[in-house]
Amino acid sequence: MHDLRHTRALVTGGSRGLGLGIVEALAMRGAAVNVIARDPAKLAAAENLGATVQAGDATDAALMEAVVADLRPTALILNAGATPLMADLDEQTWESFSTVWDTDVKSGFYGIQAALKTPLPTGSRVLIASSGAATVGAPLSGSYAGAKRMLWFMAQYANEIAAERGLGITFQVLVPLQMIGNTELIREVAGAYARRAGVSVDAFVAGRYGKAAMTAREYGEHIATILTDARYASGVAYGIDRANGIRPLDGA
Repeated sequence: MHDLRHTRALVTGGSRGLGLGIVEALAMRGAAVNVIARDPAKLAAAENLGATVQAGDATDAALMEAVVADLRPTALILNAGATPLMADLDEQTWESFSTVWDTDVKSGFYGIQAALKTPLPTGSRVLIASSGAATVGAPLSGSYAGAKRMLWFMAQYANEIAAERGLGITFQVLVPLQMIGNTELIREVAGAYARRAGVSVDAFVAGRYGKAAMTAREYGEHIATILTDARYASGVAYGIDRANGIRPLDGA
């Protein structure tokens, strides 16, 4: 197992769900982990894992620029995101429909800008949370699928800028290909699709992904592997699920 003892990591949205799973995996491998999340009450979980925590909103451009410039992380993980309203298209308001753009894409936008403007140290990695919905759609999740695909495009654009400027920074997207763990997002998403199908949440998840669902900690271990295994040092997009582990999606 490769360690991360020389890694300064900054994880946005690292106080719960997949973000907390990432924090735990990185901390266990020796990384110096810093966390930004909006809810101060939930930061204790990351702090208990040894992370340095800060209450703040990753959609705040000034905050992201200041924190990234101060820490100059060698691993910046842009994981902050909103839980979309689960409803058919004609039941959405524009505000509910655009929630993911206003949180996930906006925070990703400012995080990527901060990485380029600082800039991060040569050899740094920026990992951006996308979703399998970016490839297949998500009819009950408002703009979720399109927003997650936009983050994918933004990673490509950022890589082009970094190459043109000789920065040596690699931008990559993380694409979970299955519902993971007992997170707020998964409860909302799986619950909505289960109700539509007329089955229980457990039956829906088992039918789609098998009984052995991946946990947030297992997901975090895959992120740690992406950061430490040379096979994953240069690709733009990596799909992650329990059945196949990590696989490149650059042609998707």
